[in-house]
Amino acid sequence: MTFHYLIHESPLGKIMLVSNKTAITGIHIVHGKYVPAVQSDWVHARNHSVLKQAQQELDAYFAGKLQTFAVPLAPHGTVFQKSVWTALTTIPYGETRTYGQQALAIGQPAAARAVGAANGRNPIGIIVPCHRVIGASGAMTGYAGGLDAKKFLLDLEASFGSLHRICLPPFQKVGFGIRSPRKRAHLA
Repeated sequence: MTFHYLIHESPLGKIMLVSNKTAITGIHIVHGKYVPAVQSDWVHARNHSVLKQAQQELDAYFAGKLQTFAVPLAPHGTVFQKSVWTALTTIPYGETRTYGQQALAIGQPAAARAVGAANGRNPIGIIVPCHRVIGASGAMTGYAGGLDAKKFLLDLEASFGSLHRICLPPFQKVGFGIRSPRKRAHLA
């Protein structure tokens, strides 16, 4: 499989966007953790349609003009990780959840630590909003892009929407996916 990538300037600094032919597979803050090394068979592609869509949506998000992303997503991970990442996409813009609430949302209330580990390995930062997950006490906890980036993203969303620190919507477990009253992206 061929991967396409580009480096995009943002208020957080450089962001690496990675895609396959049809969907985003990675968004990484370059100075953060778990940033993949560009492989020799990756194609630097400024005009790739999926990467261009992601760039435009990220720019609109940072400008406070976009709250829900539409770019197709295809993260690589285990079934459990994908269930955690899908649940992340149901957290509304400007709101946060705890790791325990996210564990409850996927139907595994005792799995808060495993949810935290899966959040930490989320390959599509910002769009799959792991920055919206906080500790049970309300404290900011780890973020692969760094805690300063997490604070920036939460502050950004607070300035363009109402930020409710801890709020649990009515989730229902459906197979490995999550159904919520709001329509959100589904991860392939």
